Amino acid sequence: MPSQMAKTHYLEDRILNEVLRGIDYTPPATVYVALFTTPTDKDGGGTEVSGGGYARQPVTFGAPGPGTDGHKVSNSAEVLFPEATAPWGVVTHVAIFDAATAGNMLYQGALEESRDVKTGDQVRFKAGDLSVEEK
Repeated sequence: MPSQMAKTHYLEDRILNEVLRGIDYTPPATVYVALFTTPTDKDGGGTEVSGGGYARQPVTFGAPGPGTDGHKVSNSAEVLFPEATAPWGVVTHVAIFDAATAGNMLYQGALEESRDVKTGDQVRFKAGDLSVEEK
């Protein structure tokens, strides 16, 4: 279920303010992967999975390197969600947040392949499956 994600408007504004206006942005110490059953977009949106043992998972990214059209980062270790204790539905999108609950969506995107998560399933992203590319 690899995914390529794009910046949200929230993060674009923070970067522009930091770089061009000198308005400080403090990046989060930890970022989290969230799963969605409806489309996300640059304004956020989407329906995040809830219940059934679901919880956002922390993710770490490696150093930037060459991508298709720019430089990219990818998750440096496997991300494993808890076992679903009830059906989560068809997961179609993922997002990176700055908090384990609530918080701000930083990056978002569609999965290359949707997944119907049933009771007993575990969603897993292998190292390198989640990537963000700056073009």
